[in-house]
Amino acid sequence: MVITWFGHSCFLLENSHGEKILMDPYNKCLGGTPYKGSVDIVTISHDHFDHNYTDLINPGAIIINTPCSYESSSIKIQGFPSYHDNIKGAKRGDNIIYIVETDNLRLCHLGDLGHMLVAEELDLLGTVDILFIPVGSNFTIAPEVAATLCNKIQSKLVIPMHYKVPHIDFPIHGIENFISFMKNAVNLKSHTLTINPPIEGINLVKIFEL
Repeated sequence: MVITWFGHSCFLLENSHGEKILMDPYNKCLGGTPYKGSVDIVTISHDHFDHNYTDLINPGAIIINTPCSYESSSIKIQGFPSYHDNIKGAKRGDNIIYIVETDNLRLCHLGDLGHMLVAEELDLLGTVDILFIPVGSNFTIAPEVAATLCNKIQSKLVIPMHYKVPHIDFPIHGIENFISFMKNAVNLKSHTLTINPPIEGINLVKIFEL
């Protein structure tokens, strides 16, 4: 499994069969460089410009933007409903959490989650190997809430996303606050990470660099 970060909440997953899953692609209005290329599947957590841009994606790609189930010979995806805020979507609407199973790994992308998950929701997620979690606050959960949620989910790897970087002018926090709560972050100094299961450890934070 190769994971590539394109900034914000956009990640490309490429499994050992060469199949590609793109998660939360963004519009150029965000300030970064949108993904342009061929993929097999696109998952969209919610219908905002910084998470739902598919204009540059190849025709024929499967677009998943509802909390549904998808399964092929080597990929299984399950979407779970959640909210973009802590008042049941009244302010920012719905959000979809995706569990992706491939290459003997379970990956969880929380999208723009805006609230703490309750016990029943955590049970639905089950065991997670790699957790993609927003940490920038304001539009998503705050860094301290994200850290608490990491401790509840107990994934092996934690990949923070949706935080302040130079080309983003959103009023969100940088990654420093989240790191101060987790205390075990490693800067990969790369925008890619190759995963060979099994993964050892709990809540090991991996920071990508564009």
